[in-house]
Amino acid sequence: MNNALRIVVQAITYAAFAITVGYLSASPAYNYAEPGNATIKLSLSHASNRVKPCVRLTPQQIAELAPNMRRSEACERQRLPLTVELEIDGEIVANIEAPPSGLWDDGPASIYERFEVEPGTHAITARLRDSNRSDGWDYTHTEDATLVAGRYFTVTFRAETGGFSFR
Repeated sequence: MNNALRIVVQAITYAAFAITVGYLSASPAYNYAEPGNATIKLSLSHASNRVKPCVRLTPQQIAELAPNMRRSEACERQRLPLTVELEIDGEIVANIEAPPSGLWDDGPASIYERFEVEPGTHAITARLRDSNRSDGWDYTHTEDATLVAGRYFTVTFRAETGGFSFR
């Protein structure tokens, strides 16, 4: 009898847990965006240039290194901060300076921002600086985009494919 009672209590507990998980998967309702607005997402992760440029090693310097450590260049780890600017219809909505990630500031900088805008056609310009220049931009992209209410428009960046991508 004790064993049967334990099984019934386990079944009730499991059912209560399943009902709770089922309820929380649908409620409370979560709105990802305002239904009357469009959303622009700026999402990128990029490793900027190094603080100091890499130095080419001479054959003698390479030979002095241990066999498993031999390389043609010596590079410091630390990277520059990444600067990104987003402009919508001539108004700068974001001017972000993101520090590099990693224990030694040697990883990519990551940016994720969302902007709610009115639906319609907008002129969107994205700029990025990943070098040590004091002014100007290394990458710039401008595009007229027609944004639809309740939909996302994504601004991403990949240096290996030429820069910004608007979708």
